[in-house]
Amino acid sequence: MYQTIIKNLKKEIDSIASMEELSKVRNKYLGKNGLIKISPNIKNLSIPERKKLSFEFHNLKEATEKIIFEKERELNKFHSLELLKNDAEELDFNIPKIGHLHPITQTVRMLNNLFIEMGYSVMDGPEIETDDYCFKRLNVPEDHPARDMQDTIYIKEPNYLLRTQTSSVEARVLEKYKPPFKVVCPGRVYRNEKVNKSNHFVFHHYQGFVILPKITLKDLFGTLDYIFKEMYGPNVVVRYRNKYYPEVEPGVGPDMQCFKCNGAGCPLCKGVGWIEMGGAGIRHPNVLRMAGIDPNKWMGFAFGLGLDRWVMAKYNIVDIRTLLGGNIGYNPYENENTL
Repeated sequence: MYQTIIKNLKKEIDSIASMEELSKVRNKYLGKNGLIKISPNIKNLSIPERKKLSFEFHNLKEATEKIIFEKERELNKFHSLELLKNDAEELDFNIPKIGHLHPITQTVRMLNNLFIEMGYSVMDGPEIETDDYCFKRLNVPEDHPARDMQDTIYIKEPNYLLRTQTSSVEARVLEKYKPPFKVVCPGRVYRNEKVNKSNHFVFHHYQGFVILPKITLKDLFGTLDYIFKEMYGPNVVVRYRNKYYPEVEPGVGPDMQCFKCNGAGCPLCKGVGWIEMGGAGIRHPNVLRMAGIDPNKWMGFAFGLGLDRWVMAKYNIVDIRTLLGGNIGYNPYENENTL
């Protein structure tokens, strides 16, 4: 009899979809006049028979309560999910947008997307660097005059410093990976610079390099020309000057016609009509040798872009201090005749 009750309970409870229905079933089985109760004739039974009947009744009641409790948990869980779903549907997703990505972040993402489309990988490295990765592996020995061109901020001289360029990431990639590869490395860098409209002691660098069996300056110029035009339009005016960099030979400096004065000369471009946007060149064989790469089998080009200036040109910002300043009321267009 008791097994039949449990079987009927399970069959009945499977079709229940609400707490109200479950409450009715509970009363049907466990209520005052429910199906699960001890027969009033128990008093006429012997003591052993009473114990047996009481034990079976207790087990039946416990099994029934467990089945009903599990169904209650199931209904509560379903009910909670439905509430969450309904609440989510009622949320207003047309909230007015407050704030935006920093112009530096936007420009980095634009450049990353352009280079990724050309098959480049994006990599990063530590801002606290060693002299080995920041200078020596880039063909800049301790007594090299090029060190005077980068006024380094040392943490513990002479070995630990704040990186002056993300070329240090390139040195690490050259050491760890085998060519061929194409990589860009955006990041924050530090130099002990005098702060003015176009220079800051904290700024951002966008390093890129390619190592292939054969490469030429034509490949480098074509890459940079493409990036300039994608960022600033087909009418952008760019020139390449011979420049000295110990990491490359030959070296070039890509300049863009000043976006503020269109080449006429202004305080931003220091009156020359052009803004230096970075440095580039064919990777020096010594850099490859120090990384264990045979320069007779591999060659490459590298470029380092002054990212903050690319941001300024993109968003017509005439003072680099605007990018890192905390004064939101500062107007970069005021006092344009001062440096």
